[in-house]
Amino acid sequence: MSLVQTVLAHAQRIEMTMPWGLLVWHVWRPTHGAKTKPCVLLHGGSGSWTHWVNNVLTLSQDREVWALDMPGFGDSALPSHVKDADDLVPYVAQILSETFHQKAVDVVGFSFGGMTAGLMAAQYPDLVSNLVLVGVPGLGLMVENLPMRGMLDSMTDAQRRAVHRHNLNAMMLASPKCVTEDLIDLQMHNVDRDRMRRRRIARTDVLAKVQTQWMCPVHGIWGAEDALYVNTLARVPDVLHTLTTFQVIPDAGHWVQFENPSAFHAALEKTR
Repeated sequence: MSLVQTVLAHAQRIEMTMPWGLLVWHVWRPTHGAKTKPCVLLHGGSGSWTHWVNNVLTLSQDREVWALDMPGFGDSALPSHVKDADDLVPYVAQILSETFHQKAVDVVGFSFGGMTAGLMAAQYPDLVSNLVLVGVPGLGLMVENLPMRGMLDSMTDAQRRAVHRHNLNAMMLASPKCVTEDLIDLQMHNVDRDRMRRRRIARTDVLAKVQTQWMCPVHGIWGAEDALYVNTLARVPDVLHTLTTFQVIPDAGHWVQFENPSAFHAALEKTR
């Protein structure tokens, strides 16, 4: 049984019919009852709930964990005319409002999901009680170019897998040992279901501009070897000057919660 299958065996899949189509949550509940409010996890671009596959069982030991397939990713439908995170904000706000009956929840957002969460917290402050941004873009600090490779229709399956391996190493993870065949399977499945291609605002400072509108505590967690922030990571707390805490996790790249989950969980505990 794969890691994803093992983790899914403990989850409840919740499907919601939204005006634009199907919306999917995966929920993990503690055995002996939650001791605090739910924790909502928002994944990164070209991802799904599986961006948190190394985290949900640990995080759900004492609280409900709700991992969303955001609209346009994973098993969730894409609303028409949504092209990027800023377009997605009112839809994610509606999802949280309906799911949690307009009660504020704790939100942890990774990369694209964190940028979306930060924009949402600025526009809909009553929905978010505590926000953790994990390796988010939208600060005007990202490297200009990453050595990513593209796909060609003529490629064989082996060639496609080689491209995914390269891209995971180039952007997501610091250690090549993390890029297993199972992880490539997971990545391929997620990328194939990405229906929001050619996103652009990640390279702007759109998130930094709205930080003064945040009403809840906001925390930052980054991997020390985040490929998106080579030579600029130290500037993050200066640009996001409203952060309550800023923690850097050693031995981890952009996908910090996957690569060094134990250190990530310890850092996340400090934000509660």
